Amino acid sequence: MLNAIKSALLLAAACLPLSAYAQDISAMSPEEALPFLDAMTSEELLPLAQKEGQVVVFSLSSRIARVEAAFEAQYPGVDLVGVDLSSTKQIARVVAEQQAGVYAVDVLYLADTPIVYGDLLAQGRIHNYMPPRVAGEIEPALQQPLAVHRLSTKVLMYNEAAYPDGSPISNLWQLTLPEWRSKVLMVDPSQRGELLDLLTEIALHPDEMAAAYEAQFGSPIQVDGDLQGAGEQFVRDLFENDLILVANSDVLNESVGDVEAADPPVAFGTYSDRRDNEDEGWALQVANDVVPANGILFPAVLTVADKAPHPAAARLVIDFMYGDDSASGGPGFEPFNVPGDYAVRSTITDDPDSVPLDELNAWTIDPAATAAARGRIADLIITLQ
Repeated sequence: MLNAIKSALLLAAACLPLSAYAQDISAMSPEEALPFLDAMTSEELLPLAQKEGQVVVFSLSSRIARVEAAFEAQYPGVDLVGVDLSSTKQIARVVAEQQAGVYAVDVLYLADTPIVYGDLLAQGRIHNYMPPRVAGEIEPALQQPLAVHRLSTKVLMYNEAAYPDGSPISNLWQLTLPEWRSKVLMVDPSQRGELLDLLTEIALHPDEMAAAYEAQFGSPIQVDGDLQGAGEQFVRDLFENDLILVANSDVLNESVGDVEAADPPVAFGTYSDRRDNEDEGWALQVANDVVPANGILFPAVLTVADKAPHPAAARLVIDFMYGDDSASGGPGFEPFNVPGDYAVRSTITDDPDSVPLDELNAWTIDPAATAAARGRIADLIITLQ
């Protein structure tokens, strides 16, 4: 019955002018207003957002600062407060705040979907929103259970100035050789969930990792008795070859990418950090021709927090971040239209410096499978650190 009532309300609202929309919503409870807000255009959302005056966005990317400036220029009267937080910290903060009855954030822009789906979505701490304007340009699988904004990476990166002929690594197992001891970096996976997802994905491909081992060493792999497959063996061998864990991507990128470095390390990092090469004096490049894969491709999602204090502005900023109808996506998407990031809207053209998506040699994570195996890999890593 409730669904029938909501459907009738939506049908009636479709015939109302904007002023009637706003009047009806102002008289509704927040829960009753949500389906109306979800169906609104940006033009209809704007006066409501201006009345709210603000929108708070937690973002996995520092590029939220550029979004903030562009959004406020396009929508005066709505103050975007962008907070740069890793996915891991966003999840922990939202859970802690909501358990304490605090509802202060409007939009989460985050990855680490294996945990997001279980700890946030399944618990009703966030809600899906796909802007109607762009829904027809995005594959249905990327609209549910949460709206994917772009596809990002954690892949093997090297210094193309030091190695002008291409990556020094062509097989992941080379990273376990003595010559690469203490010369492989990674942001601590206990601090960045995407790196734990990467190691979990490697473990979920035991047959491919076994074949790569035999290709590298010429004999079948012998897996330790307490491990489940060649992928887990690789994780152990990588750590035992003195994998260097660093605090953040800035340290990683400077260590790997410095154009003056004569013998730089390699690292599992973010392909899109290559965008800063010129400004930072780096020479970061993706190692794409690696057996069996160079890392993972994963979704970055946009979602509305439960009981968002600025629900209209939340939807307006999500709509804005999907970009305009230009090939670059315009000011809302251009901060993310860089080498190594891939738009999900079919109308947006990826940066020409990117390896084409269908040629990127990365595994695409399955959030459900990753979630199921992740705890075991986290426990394994604890024993190796």
